[in-house]
Amino acid sequence: MLAAPRPDDRVASVFRFATELVAWVATPWALAATSVPLAVLSAVVLIGLPTVFSTPGDKRSVIVAVPGLVTIALVVLHVLAAVAAAWAAWHAVAAALVTVLAVVTVVLELPRWRWLLGRQSSRRSFGH
Repeated sequence: MLAAPRPDDRVASVFRFATELVAWVATPWALAATSVPLAVLSAVVLIGLPTVFSTPGDKRSVIVAVPGLVTIALVVLHVLAAVAAAWAAWHAVAAALVTVLAVVTVVLELPRWRWLLGRQSSRRSFGH
């Protein structure tokens, strides 16, 4: 059986990137009042993890290959960080807009997540 093709996620990727961008800005912003080193570390982690770890077939360049579930977890981490940090650091209107962005991102990501999970199970069943 052939693996399913990667879904077209051009629209989803725009929302995913916007959510990542919010997480990269809002998380250090929210943490800076508590600890500047922690704020810097949060930015390094949020930017660095998806740069280093990715699922083969999902990105053109893979530095460290991980199962689809890890890629999904990294997106969820960004979504949660964006929402939590926005509510902690920004005005309620901005935080509410970030929350809407996060919900739309998750909904648009679902086909990709199903594909990532399907790749994982098909690799297990064929021993790849």
